[in-house]
Order: sequence, then C-alpha cells, then structure tokens
Amino acid sequence: MYGQQGGYGQPPPNQGWGQQPPPQGQYNAPPPQQGWGAPPPQGNYPPQQGYQQQQYGAPPPQQGQWGAPPPGGQPGYGAPPPNQYGSPAPQGQYQQPPGQYGAPPPQGGYGQPPPQQYGAPPPQQGYGAPPQQYGAPPGQQYGAPQSFGPPTQPSLGYGQQQTANIDVTQDVEAIRKSMKGFGTNEKILIAALAKKDPIQINTIRQAYGQRLMRDLIKDLEKETSGYFEKGLVQIARGPLMGDCYTLYEAMKGVGTKEAALDDVLIGRSNADINAIKTEYQRLFKKSLESDLRGDLSAATEQMYMMVIAARRAEDSAPVVPQAVEQDVTELQRGMGNMISKNASSVCDVLFTRNDAQIRAIAQTYQQRFHEPLLKAIKSKFSGHMEDALVLLVDRATNRAEAEAVRLEDSMAGMGTKDELLVQRVVRCHWDQGFMRAVSDAYQRKYNKSLVRRIEGETRGDYEKLMVACVQ
Repeated sequence: MYGQQGGYGQPPPNQGWGQQPPPQGQYNAPPPQQGWGAPPPQGNYPPQQGYQQQQYGAPPPQQGQWGAPPPGGQPGYGAPPPNQYGSPAPQGQYQQPPGQYGAPPPQGGYGQPPPQQYGAPPPQQGYGAPPQQYGAPPGQQYGAPQSFGPPTQPSLGYGQQQTANIDVTQDVEAIRKSMKGFGTNEKILIAALAKKDPIQINTIRQAYGQRLMRDLIKDLEKETSGYFEKGLVQIARGPLMGDCYTLYEAMKGVGTKEAALDDVLIGRSNADINAIKTEYQRLFKKSLESDLRGDLSAATEQMYMMVIAARRAEDSAPVVPQAVEQDVTELQRGMGNMISKNASSVCDVLFTRNDAQIRAIAQTYQQRFHEPLLKAIKSKFSGHMEDALVLLVDRATNRAEAEAVRLEDSMAGMGTKDELLVQRVVRCHWDQGFMRAVSDAYQRKYNKSLVRRIEGETRGDYEKLMVACVQ
C-alpha cells in the first residue's frame, strides 16, 4: 500500500511497475466456472443502478443478492461470447454474438436494488477465498495485480483472438467499390462499417488487406475527409487499436488532452489495460508508461501510473463490509483538507477497487459523513485529478449515464468538441445494447434525444455516420 512501502510512487522491493500480470486466457476460452448461481459475495451493498456486464455463458443472476450484478448488467466493455468467433459460422451464416460490451438486460430491467438492508449478516463468501483485507493484504504490493477469484475477461476485441472465420467478402468488395474510381459513395461506407462489432471490423480490415493487397485505413484517409474520415478510421481500427491511437494523439505535440486519456483508461479492467499497453508498444515501439511519464508530472503522473499498473480488484472480488469501512476511514483521512490532503492515499484506495466495491464505499461514505463521496472529492481536489476521480466513481455508479454526460460535454457550450464526440460515440457503439442504454440515460437526464442533439451539432456525412452509430 502507499505510505507503507517507502513513499509515494516508489515500487516495493522485487516488485516495481513492470511486474507482469497473470497470463490472460484464450479469447474463446470461457472463464473459470463462476455462473450467477455461485454463492453471492460478502457484503450487503446495493448493486449497480445502471448498465452492468453480464457474464457470458452464465444464467442471469438471482434477484435479491447484494454484490451480484443486477439484470441490467454493467459493462466493463463486455466479454467475448463462447463458441461464437474463431470457428466457422454454421452454414456460412454469421450470428450476432450475445453479451458483448454489456448486452441488453434480460427482461428489460436495468437493475433495482433488492430489499435487503445494509448491515444484515453477510452471506457466506463464495469462491472459497478468505475475506479480503484492504488495509494491508498479505503479499499484495504496489504494481502487482489484484487476484481474487476468476479474472475479468477482456472486452470484445481486446482478447488474443481478434478475428473470426466468417465470410466478409461482400463487405470488403462493397467498401472497395465505394472508393474506387472518381468520387466516393459515402452511403455505402456508412452502411458497411457503422454497425459492425469489433470482431467483424477486425476481420474486414484483415481480409481487405489480404484480398486486395491494400490498406483499408489508408484508403479511407485518402478518399474521405474531415470528421467523417476521423469517424470511419476510428471504426476501421477497431476498439483496441482505436484506444491506442487516441492515447498517442492525446499526448502528441504541445500539451496533453487529459479528457481523452480519461476516456480510454479510467475504470477499465486489468485485462483491457494490459491489452492496451501491449498494443501501444507494438504500434509505436515505446511503452505507454514512458509516454505518460514524459507528458505528465507530479501527482497526476503518479495517479496514471496506478491506473496502468492494472491492479484493480477483479469483478469477482467480493464486497467485504469491514474492508469497506476501512476504506472509507482511509479516504476521509486522505482527503483531509486542501492543504493537508494525501492524494496518493485516496487514489490508492479508489483505483484498486472494482465497481461494486466503489459503489459500497460511496454508500458507506454518505451514511457516515452525511455527504456524497463525489461532493467531497470535488471540494478537496481540482483539475485533472478531480476529473479522473469523479469519472471513476460515476462509471462505477452508472456507466451508461456517465457516458451520456461525456457525450453532452463534447457538444455543450460554444462549438462542438468534434474529436471527442467522434471518439466517444464510436467507443460506445461497439456494443449496440450499451449504446441504447446510453441513449436512454441521455434522454432521462437531459429530456432530449441523443440523436436529435447530435443532428443539431454535426452536418453532412459526418452527421449521418454518428447517427448511424447511435441508432
């Protein structure tokens, strides 16, 4: 833990930033047996009030269990479906994979907290592991990933196998024909690319190169322009490569685009963070850590070192009431006041807990101090660190609404932040179920249609592409 290992930002002996995470599983391999029918984790905290990830290959959770994801599901961008990609589609037909990026919730609900009250005796802890102690877990040191139960699966498009044995010849030929000769048929490009999932996109991009001996991204850059081009290229890269380019461009040149860094990295699973670091190194021949260190400084730099260390508690880690109480005490002590606060202590608590634990911490903080955790963070922090901590709590509390707010932020005020708008729309659209949840959350919060809002801020083919991604 920070403050116990020789100072903020210093890795403990034989540990360090670069410790390798546990090996990730194969893309098509289902996670260790962990269905919703498993014993509920400890703790009596209300589940996510938004959109949560549904474990693939598992039956829906039982109602009335604290700590178990509600029917709605909160995406960690989603897990790959089993027995779907990587093997030939039956009779040449491509089936839409279920459960990706947070599939539409079963029975239409987004999860209501069960009637059980906080403070009731916790159920028997599942997974056969002892209760987690946050204060000083044995053997747990900075830079090492949290390992408590089965690891969270990488998001669709972030696993080791990113293409599928599916026939995309028709899409490849349509895309090439739309850009061949004089002029470009933008309508065909939108139809061919806007609704594809990550595996389909990666397969199309690979097949385009192998079949035509051409680079799809270079062709799109040559034949289109403006934010229409940026949207198409962001889609064609797929979510993993797209995230890496977003990070690279956020740090390129003078200044840092902190909002783009937050969009990609805050609240992500260990598996996704590790995939991003590996792909970033492959693409740019340098580490993400070195670029972040070169662009940031002081407490902000150290905060991001925590984020990319990929040591969040896995989604399977239980919510332990005693540990939550300790975390709340540590947060209050760390926030102190504007002069004496210990930012490293606050970040060490929040950036190493999973979403369920953060929700429990926020609830307990409110009950004990009669003040929302978010209000306390906003009163004690400022600038980039405030933004990152607020986003972390917002995404843990209600990820769909958090993304709706960021979409509105990219369009609010004088002028549209088009680059952010493109990145945010494309990032949400990778799972159409989650995109619908974001649209619904936007409607509830702002009493207006997300599609109509985008139409009012964009024009031409750029508008049509963004609308196609949202609808």
